[in-house]
Amino acid sequence: MTRYAHPYFRFIPLLLFLFAAAGYLLRLESCGFGFACAAALLLTGALTAALWPLRSMKLRSFLIVSAIATLSLLLRILYFEVTTSDYTNFLLPWTERLRLLGGFRGLGQEIGNYNVPYMVLLALFSYLKTPVLYLIKLTSVLFDILLAAAAGLLVYHASGSRAKQAAAFTVTFCLPTVFINSAVWGQCDSIYVSLSLLALWLCLSDRPKAGMVSLGFAFAFKLQAIFLIPIFLPVLLAGKLKWRHLPLFPAAYLLAVSPALFAGRNAADVLLFYIRSATSAGSGLNYNSPSIYSLYYFYYNVTDQELAAKAGILAAAIGCLLVMLLFFRYRRNITERSLLYGALLLCCLLPMLLPHMHDRYFYFVDILTVVFSCLLPFCFPTVCCSQFASLLGYYAYFFMRYLLPMRLGFLVLVVTVAAVIAALLAELMQSSGTPQSEA
Repeated sequence: MTRYAHPYFRFIPLLLFLFAAAGYLLRLESCGFGFACAAALLLTGALTAALWPLRSMKLRSFLIVSAIATLSLLLRILYFEVTTSDYTNFLLPWTERLRLLGGFRGLGQEIGNYNVPYMVLLALFSYLKTPVLYLIKLTSVLFDILLAAAAGLLVYHASGSRAKQAAAFTVTFCLPTVFINSAVWGQCDSIYVSLSLLALWLCLSDRPKAGMVSLGFAFAFKLQAIFLIPIFLPVLLAGKLKWRHLPLFPAAYLLAVSPALFAGRNAADVLLFYIRSATSAGSGLNYNSPSIYSLYYFYYNVTDQELAAKAGILAAAIGCLLVMLLFFRYRRNITERSLLYGALLLCCLLPMLLPHMHDRYFYFVDILTVVFSCLLPFCFPTVCCSQFASLLGYYAYFFMRYLLPMRLGFLVLVVTVAAVIAALLAELMQSSGTPQSEA
């Protein structure tokens, strides 16, 4: 090995990013020197940590991955000044309200329709002079890095290939929906999805206690983590998780929402937040989502929307039950790959069938199709299908009109579901599958 191939030499692109990021951040309005330096250091440190497991790759390959990742990170910073109606109408007023109420003391009141953990972040931001918009986007971008790292770790655990891990990391970090969601939109989907996937990796890596804690925090951030939660039953069947570990999930959730309890908020309001919010999800069957309710029949001909919504909930429950029964039937042949395929199937099937789904609720699918395609490269078209379906909803939000009918997104997701079902059945039914111990 030459002296130029020393592991630290591999991170030169990140050092260049450090100076470029700090320089651009200083140009942003109301962005002080302290925030610019701290943000640049945080982003550089996070990306360095995420790339560290890949340092054993060939130097050229590592530098390519590192350069792509740093460029994608720098492009995110270029969009820090972009505002959306979600920020001006919701996130900013919520933060200002918390500031008036004394920051963390304001958590004692119900503000906004996000659960406590995200409101804790906004309360923290209310103490700082840096514009809230930059702080929100910086947080989401940091979790973008964790998200890409979690996708890579899942792929490496199932394949043992650093090259596939690097591909999963790079593609995930550069996905249009991931980029837009955090850097442009300033949304928090990367937070709960990254924590959920990290939980799955921890359980598969024989660290179920940490996995349940991570899953509890993910669920506390966003109810949509429930799309992935059913896969932990097959994880239990595979012996990667024990019944005694399950109480850590509600314990982590309770810890995550405890700041509101300490601030004096009613315990019932805090602990039943998701139940109350579910009853106020809106009357529309579909909100720019490629779900079954985007089909022409549901969009124009349904007269009893309440009945149609109940039918969708029932269909989703049946679909979830069938997946669980499939894993139970072949419980002795459960593998890491089958669990990842099952996770994608659930995260695609449930929002496709449930009512009141929004444009961002297929974020799990966007990431898990990358994992799926890295394990089965010929299935890469599923990544394109997922991006197409999700971006139709994103376009509708940003431009207030449809580029193409949303039902096209549903149809390509049907193709994705079919491909995943075929892969899952093949993995579970293969006679050469290594039996797993039962819980």
